[in-house]
Amino acid sequence: MTERVALVTGASRGVGKGVATALGACGWTVYVTARGGVTPDEPLGQTVSEINASGGAAVGVSCDHSDDASVSALFDQISAEHGRLDLLVNNVWAAPKGFGGFSDKFWERPVGDWDTLITVGLRAHYVACVEAAKIMVPQGSGLMVNISSFGTRGHLHSVLYGMSKAALDKMAFDMGHELSGTGVAAISLWLGLIQTELLMSLGIEEFAGFRLDEAEHPQFVGRVIDRLWQDPSLPQRNGHTLVTAELGAQYGLVNNDGTPPKSHREPFGGGPLFPPA
Repeated sequence: MTERVALVTGASRGVGKGVATALGACGWTVYVTARGGVTPDEPLGQTVSEINASGGAAVGVSCDHSDDASVSALFDQISAEHGRLDLLVNNVWAAPKGFGGFSDKFWERPVGDWDTLITVGLRAHYVACVEAAKIMVPQGSGLMVNISSFGTRGHLHSVLYGMSKAALDKMAFDMGHELSGTGVAAISLWLGLIQTELLMSLGIEEFAGFRLDEAEHPQFVGRVIDRLWQDPSLPQRNGHTLVTAELGAQYGLVNNDGTPPKSHREPFGGGPLFPPA
């Protein structure tokens, strides 16, 4: 097989854009989604342009991941145009109204926060995995990745944020159990602090007690996922939750500036991840 086809959801900025551009640089054909348009002057269109410029091939698709019909049409398009899907990166996410409200207690926030943090941050990932499995299982190969975080282990941002991330890890674990023997793997990844465009624009040196110069570059995460897909031991990792900084160290990968990002496992209490010890 010479062509590798990936789908990265929520790829107009931040982690999703970094993962998609890194995969493109590694030679993937990358489908990228967001709710906006795909013209060159829009964020998703800019992601497409960067992937194409790096030597990859990109297809931008405007998709509302809270709409099951739109998601189903997206996977139908991929199947019709390429006949396969090798990698799904579930990254799409939507902030609740008043993102700064993440400093508020849960009883001070609107119950409607559920509609973004759970409907988009969790349910949309499940729906995408269902559609991806319909392609991957018959072809006998594939990797589904959930972008999770240390919010599973300790309080981070809000109650609903932590709930969604913990559920993503359990989802990968149980999907991995049911995917056993199919050639398809489900993995959840804990990312540390990420040098996103927004965070770097704040002109700060630390965030939540972690140094930005030791944080992960978004493209680093993409390179880790590319290597994970190639890893001969992937079947043994099926259903596991893994730390991107630690995987990067195992694979000899570093940030764009040549520095290795630090794992946040110890600051969040250490210990094993999924599967349970």
